[in-house]
Order: sequence, then structure tokens, then C-alpha cells
Amino acid sequence: MTSQADVRRLALSLPGAKEEEGRFAFFVEDKGKRKAFAWVWLERLHPKKARVPQPKVIAVRVANMDDKYYLLGLDEEKFFTEDHYNGYPAVMVRLPKVKVAELRELLTEAWRAAGGKPPES
Repeated sequence: MTSQADVRRLALSLPGAKEEEGRFAFFVEDKGKRKAFAWVWLERLHPKKARVPQPKVIAVRVANMDDKYYLLGLDEEKFFTEDHYNGYPAVMVRLPKVKVAELRELLTEAWRAAGGKPPES
């Protein structure tokens, strides 16, 4: 079972990754722009009220819609989407359902999709 502490530790271990101030979200800068690669899911509990952070779920960027549909087809206990994300390359991940190794892979791929690059050698 993974937690937000695992997300933070793994996300910030990626080169150039930074955490947004004031919210649980991680980004890289690509060509002068911030590109998010993982963030807490904001759940709509009531149609007429603001969304609220759901700490047991994160959204992660994927490279393209094919990757999104692939993950969604793998395991509906781990991955899901909602109407708000229709047409957007991201999936929601239920943290209690993924292992740390899976989370590391998901975050690394999300970081790459957002433009993360390994340091020059």
C-alpha cells in the first residue's frame, strides 16, 4: 500500500521535479513552462460544491490516449478516469492498490511524458 509520502519521495527523486506550493502536485519545467506530471485528485462529492482533495488518489500524466486506455484496461481497482478527464492524457491511481515499485514506474513515465529529462552526463 502506498501513500502521499511515497508519491512525494518518488516524485522529488526525479531530476528537475518540483512540488507546487500550496497543493499536492508535482511538475517539471519544459521550455520555460510548468508541466504537471502528478497531482492529488480533486473529487466532486456534490454537484453544486467545489471539488475536494482525495488523498488516497492521484492523477498521473500519460504519454498519449493509447497509454491511458491501456492502463484503464489493466486493472479497474487501480486505475480509473472521470468525465473531467475525457480527452486528457491522465489516469487516476488508487494509492492503496499499487505497490511502491508500480508507483515508481508510473511516476517516472508521467515525468517523461511531461518533458522530464535525465541530467546531462
